[in-house]
Amino acid sequence: MKRIYLDNAATTPLDPLVLEEMLPLMREQFGNPSSIHGHGRVVRSAIEKARKKVAELLNTSPSEIFFTSGGTEADNTIIQNTVLAKGIKHIITSKIEHHAVLHTAEDLQKKGLAKVSFVELDAKGYVDYDHLEALLKENSTSLISLMHGNNEVGNLLDLDRVGELATAYGALFHSDTVQTMGHYVHDLQRLKTNFIVGAAHKFHGPKGVGFMYLQSGTRIPPFIHGGAQERNMRGGTENVYGIAGLAKALELAYAEMSEHQQHVQGLKSYMIERLKEAIPDVRFNGDPENAAQSLYTVLNVSFPPTADSEMLLFNLDIEGISASGGSACSSGSDVGSHVLTALKADPSRPSARFSFSKYNTREEIDTVVEKLTVIAGVERVS
Repeated sequence: MKRIYLDNAATTPLDPLVLEEMLPLMREQFGNPSSIHGHGRVVRSAIEKARKKVAELLNTSPSEIFFTSGGTEADNTIIQNTVLAKGIKHIITSKIEHHAVLHTAEDLQKKGLAKVSFVELDAKGYVDYDHLEALLKENSTSLISLMHGNNEVGNLLDLDRVGELATAYGALFHSDTVQTMGHYVHDLQRLKTNFIVGAAHKFHGPKGVGFMYLQSGTRIPPFIHGGAQERNMRGGTENVYGIAGLAKALELAYAEMSEHQQHVQGLKSYMIERLKEAIPDVRFNGDPENAAQSLYTVLNVSFPPTADSEMLLFNLDIEGISASGGSACSSGSDVGSHVLTALKADPSRPSARFSFSKYNTREEIDTVVEKLTVIAGVERVS
């Protein structure tokens, strides 16, 4: 049985061209980039070439790009050290952020280092910008931390609007752009963001490598100590072949972005229509039919509360379909989706997140919908 992979928001398959870029640094160019001899200088050059490429694609300076182990480390570094070094006493975030942001903010509040306020959301998961402004008025010297594209339901944040508010009220603005990096253009000369982050494995690069953008003038101390790597911003020997792979993957993503978006948005729209036809009372979490304000790679589906769908993800896996998700928590002890719980989704309705990439096809969508009609109890096999 050939498996169907629809969990690209969790991780994406490595592009073969990215692997080709990485192989020389895994085989022949093995020197430590901190070494001053020839072997080391060759590898140092590869890192700086990658940094320059990332900066060029994001329209910023290489001096503002710092490589990390991924998005989680980048988010932790930015939030924790901005609070510690910039005199920030107030964090504004939302209850549907990735746990890399949410748990970090909550930990700082628990330690008495910062107060955390949660901006209000509507039923579809959009930020209430009026409430955000009210929070900024009440709290000077704030750090706003709001993700660009929600990893579970796909809602997009208006980065320009939040950036304008941050500027108007003297706040710093961090956005977790892990889900949108490589899928949308991020012009950092135009965007009024102080910090953004990326993770290579979300755009067909390798796992274990990411980056953070620290706007000039808002530099912070290192989070990981132990060496002078990354211009004294991150101790530890660099993941050299990962960094090279990240830059190549981002380069390919930008080169293919228009074609990729058209293809993937087409798959998402097609699956929405097929599900509506096949499963009575199917619903969607977030606002997926609003293409302008919904991440085109993510579709979160809410199924009728039938007995057959109680183990939805397990049954999908048995059928050779990889997806992810989770329903809203019905009690404080339930393990479920904190995002769907925050959006007050019906806990009796099982949900699944299907996320797409350039490698998926309509034929795969047809197969998945056919299997779902059985799993959701619409059709029954004899």
